[in-house]
Amino acid sequence: MKPVKPITVGLIVGNRGFFPSHLCESGRAEMLQTLEGAGFKVVALSPTETTYGSIVTMDESRKCAELFDAHRHEIDGIVVTLPNFGEERAIANALRWSGLKVPVLIQAYPDVVDSMTIADRRDSFCGKMSLCNNLRQYNIPFTLTTLHTVAPTHPTFQHDLMNFAAMCRVTSSLRGLRIGALGARPAAFNTVRYSEKILEGHGISVETLDLFELFGWVDALSSDDPAVQAKLQAIDDYVNTGNVPVQALDKMAKFGVAVDRWMQDTQLNASSIQCWTAMEEFFGVVPCTLMSMMSNDLIPSACEVDTMGALAMYVLAKASNLPSALVDWNNNYGEDPDKGVIFHCSNLPKDIFKQEPENAPSMYYQEIIAGTVGTENTYGTIYGRIEEKSFTYLRASTDDVTGKLRAYVGQGEFTDDPLLTFGGYGVVKVPRLQDLLHFICEQGYEHHVSVNPSRVAGAVAEALHKYQGWDIYYHR
Repeated sequence: MKPVKPITVGLIVGNRGFFPSHLCESGRAEMLQTLEGAGFKVVALSPTETTYGSIVTMDESRKCAELFDAHRHEIDGIVVTLPNFGEERAIANALRWSGLKVPVLIQAYPDVVDSMTIADRRDSFCGKMSLCNNLRQYNIPFTLTTLHTVAPTHPTFQHDLMNFAAMCRVTSSLRGLRIGALGARPAAFNTVRYSEKILEGHGISVETLDLFELFGWVDALSSDDPAVQAKLQAIDDYVNTGNVPVQALDKMAKFGVAVDRWMQDTQLNASSIQCWTAMEEFFGVVPCTLMSMMSNDLIPSACEVDTMGALAMYVLAKASNLPSALVDWNNNYGEDPDKGVIFHCSNLPKDIFKQEPENAPSMYYQEIIAGTVGTENTYGTIYGRIEEKSFTYLRASTDDVTGKLRAYVGQGEFTDDPLLTFGGYGVVKVPRLQDLLHFICEQGYEHHVSVNPSRVAGAVAEALHKYQGWDIYYHR
């Protein structure tokens, strides 16, 4: 898996002249230590530029805004710390003048009961309310900490920081996002229709390619091409291929090389691919393994040309730094109303599966389509059971009636309940699952859902709604 780029935040230290300014010196130092200790890079005014690196006056607001503007291509979010009450206008002006459209986290220091004299009293509790009031007036969205006042070293603030990092990754990664759509959607799948224009209005572009053109590139590749041989080795290193014909592996490798080059040449971040049935009838393999490998490298690839599914996979992968999978809400699980079976046939990333020898993911043929086009034409699926752990689910959709992007998000558990089936699968437990299923049906959402082995639903919901303007339903 590729190394993850660290989050860079701009730091604003609030101050107010008639409150004890020395608190800004210690507060700034503690916040810097906390942020850098958590892996963040920080852009901040220095104590040589303003008093303790804090801002109070309009000139100081300008200095801060200009510093952030100079680093606009680096800064993913802004943290505001209030060691004392803070000058709310200075902070609001700095944020506005910077021109940055990034998540903003507001932290206010707690007072200590036995240090409430004029020399040490913070009043950040009150100042935070004044700041938030001004930010609402300025129409600047912001994020709050779990506790109204909290020290940077407190465990809840560490959790707040991780959620904020997820929001920053989601927000920054959606700017200029490019998704490839390879082939036409299966004719029987009206359910994955979507509006490219609505996506474009949110800065998300779709690059289309006909399967016929890609197969032309594949035909031009020879089996002894170094790129094809390297892809063959990568496939063999990725999954057990012992039961797969050599000819099928050769086709997969060529397909993978062609797709990789297309994505690199057109600078794509994710893809959705027509996986049946032209692929099997006229080419002779399924693309699932190659898609699994891309998703496992945090370059999500969705089957059945579900471009919105690929978008949701991408959001979850960016929020968590873990691979996402696209699955069906597929079956009930006995009579438990909060349990169900998720399934695909499958291109799930291997890191989401159980890894024990008896349960390790392996390559097989696609049993559903094999009955129509023949077993020999359907090798390339990844079989395995999803490892039991917490997960976040997300479904994104374009609402062509209102012209908006919408989504639902929530969390659940992959369980170890017994189940014998094929493909990629797992048993899930979701609070109030029946209510969620009613919502999905009544709102006309697709049967596909993206899942990720993480707990990032709150961060995703806030990032998409507050900072991207999507209509979000957060199921809890």
